[in-house]
Amino acid sequence: MRYRFLGGASEVGKVGLVMETPGTTVLFDYGFNPSKPPTYPLEAPPLDAAFLTHAHVDHSGMIPWLAGHDEPPVVATPPTTAMAMLLNEDSMKISNHEGFQLPFDQEDLRKSKRAFDVTDYEEIIDLEDISVKLLSAGHIPGSTMYSVDIGGRRMLFTGDINTRDTHLVLGTKPDPCDILFVEGTYATREHPDRKEVEDRLLAKVEQVLDRGGQAILPVFAVGRMQEVLMILSKLNVETWFDGMGRTVNSILLEMPDYLRDAKHLARAVERAKEVYSEHGRGLAAQAEVVVTTSGMLEGGPVLEYIRRRIRDPKSAILLTGYQVKGTNGHRLVETGTLDMSGVTEKVECEVSAFDLSAHSGHSELVSFIKACKPEHVVLFHSDNREALAKDLPSEIKVHLPNNGDWFEIV
Repeated sequence: MRYRFLGGASEVGKVGLVMETPGTTVLFDYGFNPSKPPTYPLEAPPLDAAFLTHAHVDHSGMIPWLAGHDEPPVVATPPTTAMAMLLNEDSMKISNHEGFQLPFDQEDLRKSKRAFDVTDYEEIIDLEDISVKLLSAGHIPGSTMYSVDIGGRRMLFTGDINTRDTHLVLGTKPDPCDILFVEGTYATREHPDRKEVEDRLLAKVEQVLDRGGQAILPVFAVGRMQEVLMILSKLNVETWFDGMGRTVNSILLEMPDYLRDAKHLARAVERAKEVYSEHGRGLAAQAEVVVTTSGMLEGGPVLEYIRRRIRDPKSAILLTGYQVKGTNGHRLVETGTLDMSGVTEKVECEVSAFDLSAHSGHSELVSFIKACKPEHVVLFHSDNREALAKDLPSEIKVHLPNNGDWFEIV
């Protein structure tokens, strides 16, 4: 069997892994990076099937391209299917608004809706010479690891994983395998204690409100908005939420089996106020707390809320997610400025970041890898794979492939 990364090998994002056996060619994930301009993976070959780990666009964003070119079945859980279709439609809207060309069109988008083979955890997909089993990845609701039986040898592809429990989902568990493909987003970085981070976030929100400012929390629509609303439900403050996360809230509440505590999420959504219209957006702009997309400040209503407060040192932008290089959010962290409709503007309100990551940290990844007891480990979705490799047992053979290169594991 041989493998080839189409993207996401020594970088965070635009993941795509081709696996080729004598009888089968499959693809795990196919996404693009939502930077300005977006960056895309290499072209996928004809496939027998594609397996989607979760809905974030750096893993799912190129599924419409697949549907338009080859139309393979795309295996995914119900939440991943619903949210990937939502995010792909949003990508099309953003491309039209921002003026960049996606490598797929509306017809491809329509075809992708028919391509999904909706499958549940613990189910097994049998192809010519492999069997593929779905396991929870603990990243966001519906996120999946794929355990592949290849003639008695077992390969595990993690996608993005989290071994810690969050308000939304329980953490993933190691799965013994011979070959492990594991993400390394947080290689060299550890996550602080989750409760301490949440307490600091709540304290910061109260501090901002006490001085008369507004707390603006940019969030990812999928996973992060729901988690943040659940955390903020501990405070008795006026909270509004806006953007595509509103639809994601509804999707997830209709799929309670994929949530750790569906009642907690329902209460958190119910106690906050939802923006339905421009009038509501105007009310939210005067509220104490706004939770809104996009998490990397690349689109959605977040920039409109920031525009109203950008010169207000009493207000604060409270970042809750990873800011990929090349995004507006990364620009804010590095330079204190934002691209506001093509104009660079200095941000005078407070900017703080809170680690609410849904990825495993460095030591958690090392523990997960050891517990899987693989002979071979392939590290991907990381810009610091070498540091992670150094902390692995010497008896594990570590592979650090490059995008576009075929490599074999025998």
